[in-house]
Amino acid sequence: MNGLMLVAGREISTQVKSKAFVIGLLITVVLVGALSFAPKVFGGGDSYALGTVNSQRLPLDQAAPDIEFEWREFPDEAAAKKAVLDGDVDAVLVNGTKVLTDGEIDQQLGVLMQSVNREVKLGAAGVHIEPLQMQSVGADTRYQAARTAIATILVFVLFFMIFGQVVMVAMGVVEEKGSRIVEILLASVRPWQLLGGKIVGLGVVGLINLGAILVVGLGAAAASGLSADFPPGMAGLVVAVVVWFVLGYAFFATLAAASGSLVSRQEEVNTVMTPLTMVIMGTYFVAFYAGNEPTGTLATVGSFLPPFSSMIMPVRMAATEVPLWQVLVSMGLMAAGVVAVLAFGATVYRRAVLRTGARLKLMEVLRSR
Repeated sequence: MNGLMLVAGREISTQVKSKAFVIGLLITVVLVGALSFAPKVFGGGDSYALGTVNSQRLPLDQAAPDIEFEWREFPDEAAAKKAVLDGDVDAVLVNGTKVLTDGEIDQQLGVLMQSVNREVKLGAAGVHIEPLQMQSVGADTRYQAARTAIATILVFVLFFMIFGQVVMVAMGVVEEKGSRIVEILLASVRPWQLLGGKIVGLGVVGLINLGAILVVGLGAAAASGLSADFPPGMAGLVVAVVVWFVLGYAFFATLAAASGSLVSRQEEVNTVMTPLTMVIMGTYFVAFYAGNEPTGTLATVGSFLPPFSSMIMPVRMAATEVPLWQVLVSMGLMAAGVVAVLAFGATVYRRAVLRTGARLKLMEVLRSR
């Protein structure tokens, strides 16, 4: 175990001290922060489309002159409901007593309508005023837009983080093998320690990057006010993202190291990594689909199957509410997949890493002793 930690420490120290890592981390942090403020900077002024049924328009523009209000009149409540469900209007004031919305009303709009309605009626009657009744005519979609956006961003983050670190593992293995440094290293540590140290070390580097993205992203979202639209349970989702990253990275990085041990030249890395790259890309595409159809059959089944679950399940968790038992079963299956892959990858790495020269065939390595 000491050998593994020494190798891991060497990988971490080498990476974090490099200019490429520091510059890349700074660029990532700036981009994430900028994206969090982008909706506020480029989103323009707020505007609402409103309707009335047998009601007078509320003077909302007097209370909020910086917001644009567009009003429409509907002949009856049925027509108003259809307009709300079709997305033609954000809310409809009916008989001066209730407001129809599709899901929970926008917080800013709800406060404005309640306060202005109270002021108007107090001025007219000077008596106690009942608040407007908020009635949803559709499903509660308050957080749906935020969930879809978070899921989409999560797909890109997990894909680029996992794929980037996996490529680094493969390149590192080939570099050590091609330069024959691996022969010197294996004189002091065992093959599984060298393999494990490289995976752990580069994994920690990946966690540093992921941590920076999460901290800066959430902090900037809070500062810009974007976090007000976040669904409940964001803390649990953040923890789940870290866990799924570790599981997905461990799975793919082990196979990348095994693949890299089959060749001795950097030029051959892309060729030997092609099958693994295709699996990662397939996982990415299914996860992207799951962000838009989180309850679909493909997304649901894929979220249980290793290694696809490493990206699909956290995306499903972001896009919709997933039962806890499904998350735990999926994690258990993925962890079992990681254990199986570690045994397979360690065997291939041990038998191939010292054999330089022409590219080795996987079946030839597995048959050798």
